Amino acid sequence: MKKFILSFLVAIFTIFSIHTSIFAYSYGNPNEEAIAEAYKQMATKLDENPPNYTEAKKIYETVREEIDMHMGPGPSKAIMQNFEKKQKDELTQNMQKLLVLNINRRLSSIEENFTDYDTGKRLLAKGFATYETLSPIIASKDKELDTKLRGEFNKALEALGNPGLFGVGKKEANKDQFVESKKIILSNLQTEFKVESLKSGHFTAAGEETTSAAKKTEWTDLSSLKNWLPIVIIVIVLVGVIVYAVRKRRK
Repeated sequence: MKKFILSFLVAIFTIFSIHTSIFAYSYGNPNEEAIAEAYKQMATKLDENPPNYTEAKKIYETVREEIDMHMGPGPSKAIMQNFEKKQKDELTQNMQKLLVLNINRRLSSIEENFTDYDTGKRLLAKGFATYETLSPIIASKDKELDTKLRGEFNKALEALGNPGLFGVGKKEANKDQFVESKKIILSNLQTEFKVESLKSGHFTAAGEETTSAAKKTEWTDLSSLKNWLPIVIIVIVLVGVIVYAVRKRRK
């Protein structure tokens, strides 16, 4: 019986390890953002003469699942239409709007879980990596605005504070400061890239408004069935162990 219980505990530990590693993988390199990298690669293909829509579309497909999961089907629907009609300018504009939505996604996730310093720092790095993709476009029109927004990202980082190491170097977090910097960043990006709404399901593309299902959330949303699966498995195994133990005692 002791060996069985030991095996059961090892199984639970393994399940939790796999579950954690899967979610950790979703963050990837904290200094890179998959959607922003895809945009840069797509831009290179679209700048070819003639524009290479086929390869650009293949690149988009590598991040489409993530986009649809977190921002609804609206952006992909508009972008696929751009590919079909070979609308280079509209496609580029829609991708830029998508990057703004992605920055909102990252900053909003930080605000919702503000006390999680490590996660917040990773997400802010991804948000800034996305901004750096848009930065040259902004700087070409208004260098002062680009400098201002970069400064707000720095303020947002400072606002996260620092838990320090064993209390050494600890700096208190300032959520109000973070929210203010977030507001400045997003309001300016909305204006600059003509993003009508930052809410999922309200993607406005090249004169066409699309609607979608309710807002999708980060993996921390337990309303998602896939996030409940490991817990369900553990409960089933636990019940099985209890039933087995009870029956063995009766014998």
